Amino acid sequence: MNIHEYQAKALLAKYGIAVPKGGVAYTAEEAVKVAQDLPGPVWVVKAQIHAGGRGKGGGVKVLKAIDEVGPTAAKMIGMTLVTHQTGAQGKEVKRVYIEDGSKIARELYLAALVDRKSGRIAFIASTEGGMEIEKVAAETPEKILTLGVDPATGVQGFHGRRIAFALGLQDRQIGACVKLVTALYKAMLDTDAGLLEINPLVVTQEGSLIALDAKMNFDDNALFRHKDILDLRDPDEEDPMEREAAKHELSYVKLDGNIGCMVNGAGLAMATMDIIKLYGGEPANFLDVGGGATRERVTEAFKIILSDPNVEGILVNIFGGIMRCDVIAEGVIAAAREVSLSVPLVVRLEGTNVALGKKILAESGLPITSADNLADAADKVVRAVKEAA
Repeated sequence: MNIHEYQAKALLAKYGIAVPKGGVAYTAEEAVKVAQDLPGPVWVVKAQIHAGGRGKGGGVKVLKAIDEVGPTAAKMIGMTLVTHQTGAQGKEVKRVYIEDGSKIARELYLAALVDRKSGRIAFIASTEGGMEIEKVAAETPEKILTLGVDPATGVQGFHGRRIAFALGLQDRQIGACVKLVTALYKAMLDTDAGLLEINPLVVTQEGSLIALDAKMNFDDNALFRHKDILDLRDPDEEDPMEREAAKHELSYVKLDGNIGCMVNGAGLAMATMDIIKLYGGEPANFLDVGGGATRERVTEAFKIILSDPNVEGILVNIFGGIMRCDVIAEGVIAAAREVSLSVPLVVRLEGTNVALGKKILAESGLPITSADNLADAADKVVRAVKEAA
């Protein structure tokens, strides 16, 4: 789960991390009131969406007159902001963050994340703050420090000092960096965060360290432990189909292709998407119905796939272990009849009750193509979509 910048900064502030003063506003009038409570003489209006690159898209404005805050906020609220992370469709801005301006001397990059390879929390630091870290990694990787933390010892002073030296910090800034790194590590552990990114981390002209921007996301599987964080969820920032899938305990991620996939098991789902691409197609989604899905859940999964207007064909790939093939067959048939199936459907079943599952599909009277194996299924659905087009 992602949260907005202003929410992430509020969390960081609870751990003693310095952030600029500011407040959220949903209207131009509220924006003016927030600005009036800030010292100035510079105010920053920031669009609040779950995407990076807001500044390049016109979603961050630095103002030197408080009279400009209202008109700027009015123009920004309701706009469709397009960045490299939103895609061409962009995202509608429904709130803005009004922040006190900072006197910036240097811009740095600092992030803490869960390193899946090592199974540890790792810090990433760079002197190239304000830039896309992916670009820095590709063009100047020597400017990035990656430092893992052994969970047996936790974060230590030397972690903060090493990061401070890598960032070129001096004197009292080194001690401040040690405290910052320690606080970030504690925040990661306490909140079950997957990423905590500060970009940029700025050194002010007075020599202080301030988190000028903040991005956080959290492990969905741990949110039951954090009602306060779950309350920060913004449904408007989530894909409607992904949100609907979550209601039915389905793991769904929308993609850009035209072949819908319904699979049981994350690994099998990844393999299914790969083989669709191998045969010249493009998957429209990742959808894992899980090992214990009911007929009703399978029906909802099918309906979610078909709610995507880009879907021109569907591949159902089930390996029945805990999941029974006859249950899948009944769910597919129920959904296909309910939504009046109009695209090619290829089904590959294997495992528990496979013979019964295939019999149910064959006797359904629906135009369902059966496949013998995964390669056969991918080949058939890709060819069917191309022929239909």
